[in-house]
Amino acid sequence: MVPHLALSLACKESKVSSRKARKEPAKKPLFERPSGRAYDELRPLIIKPDYMDFAEGSAYLEMGKTKVVATASIEEKVPQFLKGTGSGWITAEYSMLPRSTEKRTPRERNQAKISGRTQEIQRLIGRALRTTTDLNLIGERTIIIDCDVIQADGGTRTASVNAGCIALAMCFKKLLDEGLLPTFPLRHLVAAVSVGLVEGQRLLDLDYQEDSQAEVDMNVVQTDEGRLVEVQAAAEKVSFSRQELSQLLKLADKGLKEILAVQRTVLKKIHPVFIAF
Repeated sequence: MVPHLALSLACKESKVSSRKARKEPAKKPLFERPSGRAYDELRPLIIKPDYMDFAEGSAYLEMGKTKVVATASIEEKVPQFLKGTGSGWITAEYSMLPRSTEKRTPRERNQAKISGRTQEIQRLIGRALRTTTDLNLIGERTIIIDCDVIQADGGTRTASVNAGCIALAMCFKKLLDEGLLPTFPLRHLVAAVSVGLVEGQRLLDLDYQEDSQAEVDMNVVQTDEGRLVEVQAAAEKVSFSRQELSQLLKLADKGLKEILAVQRTVLKKIHPVFIAF
């Protein structure tokens, strides 16, 4: 064999064996959800309308282990800025039972003022529900949506929006049945869901354990027409790109459509007025 050819072949064999010897870096496994759910899978969703006997409208809702009761109450008055306009108002209050959490949470009524978190959630629920309604059709009335968390395992604000929407719909049905409304004022359904990044993995509908580990946490509220009501997005540990934001919104949209489908199914069984949804 020609010497330089032998040397060339030897070098090639050496490179091949060297490549074989080098191990490819192990790929980081995707985050495995404690519940065993797929990354784009909602927690089991249960909605029971007219859950309370005395409220004008109510709903019980479970999203996994998170459980919320929402009631709708009517006051025959409006805030000062709406007096004389003929328009109504929708507002919300939010609270957690002391043992809705693993360790007792003191009642906020015993504190000097409610927390910033509670105020933020109440405003979110109120804003979300006002987008569903033609407020001019309810007259000078205020609908108060009370959302009480009886068990918290993440996503309590999104669960409250979802339960509040059903409670509001039931309230309007009652007013319509009693001849107190000229027409049904609910124009849209609205739903909310959380999404996030945990160990770089996109997740839909985070439970508490996942939420506590999230690098990015986002809550998305959307109407049944696919129009956004609110997007709350925050980096908890690392920043995120516009591409990741878009991917999370797409993931949220999938979950929101599924929640809205459950809401429609529940309402259509109750009254023909809900068939339009």
